[in-house]
Amino acid sequence: MALLRGLAEVAPMGMDLRLRTPAGLPLFSPDLEGPPAAQAVEAFAAEVGAADGMVIACPEYVHALPGAFKNALDWLVSRDEIIGKPIALLHATHRGADVARQLHLVLGTLSERFWPDLEARFHLMRQTPDEISAHLRMPVNRQILQQFLSDFTGRIQTRGDVGE
Repeated sequence: MALLRGLAEVAPMGMDLRLRTPAGLPLFSPDLEGPPAAQAVEAFAAEVGAADGMVIACPEYVHALPGAFKNALDWLVSRDEIIGKPIALLHATHRGADVARQLHLVLGTLSERFWPDLEARFHLMRQTPDEISAHLRMPVNRQILQQFLSDFTGRIQTRGDVGE
């Protein structure tokens, strides 16, 4: 979340970046998909649907996607809100190749507008949120975040996805 907060700090005026975690979603079950699904799932899906794009920063846990994050994606699989959604990744570690491969597989299945070539990576392991904030405020790192966000929004606008 500290990495996403750093991204929000460099967002230009008028850009609305909403930071969310998968907390509060019930355990996925195809028997509970609905319609309607649980209120928390419907609210989460509505936020995804309303977004012009998604930037995902997902930690690796035991060489895999954390269960809560995969659970959130599972709730979206059979819904329309994520289909075609522009998605890019931020990584908070130089490691994490396993979770990156899994994200590429899952997100590439969910959206034809997942752009695996558009990502930024920072070496933030074992840093506190305050240390991460300080690291991301360094001019070189702010510039990387600004360029990442500019590339992402530019690609969305070029493809006419804003407001769909």
